[in-house]
Amino acid sequence: MDSDFSRDFLKGYQYIAGVDEVGRGPLAGPVVTAAVILDPENPIEGLADSKKLSAKRREILTEEIKAKAVAWAIGRAEVEEIDKINILQATMQAMQRAVHNLTIKPDFVLVDGNRSPPFHCPIETVIKGDERFAEISAASILAKTTRDNEMIALDAQFPGYGLAKHKGYPTKLHIQALQELGITEIHRHSFAPVRRLLS
Repeated sequence: MDSDFSRDFLKGYQYIAGVDEVGRGPLAGPVVTAAVILDPENPIEGLADSKKLSAKRREILTEEIKAKAVAWAIGRAEVEEIDKINILQATMQAMQRAVHNLTIKPDFVLVDGNRSPPFHCPIETVIKGDERFAEISAASILAKTTRDNEMIALDAQFPGYGLAKHKGYPTKLHIQALQELGITEIHRHSFAPVRRLLS
């Protein structure tokens, strides 16, 4: 965490939720979001941007977050929704769902990045928030482990695409598999590489 990044604007708020998303860029699968309210009396060591942690470390931290957080929840938007309303709007709706699913209503929401949907309380968007706020980092880790595990499960349902390896991102292997095996119902038809193959 960036110790120089001021938390002064959060003074006076009790339940601060961090929100992050995973899966905006892939050609397949849902976009997954998480919202986490951490317990300041029960800190979690080693929280960081989920992309900078090993898969094993993320899994260990996921269990610790679920055990120690005041509240946590997952939100998502499926492929059909992404294709219908676009990935940005689907991500915003998934973020709202994650916050709505929290068992405790937050009184402040920290969102990773520079875009946020409306919530019922004050919001702050933070560029590289997963490196600056433990709440966002925890959300990033939960969202990533949730989505990665789903893509591993989908790999068994749709063999040959390499989903367990690339998690649906547009790698050379994935594009080649799409050309050879065709497009499935878990692929995002509105995304250019898939759309080109459809036409």
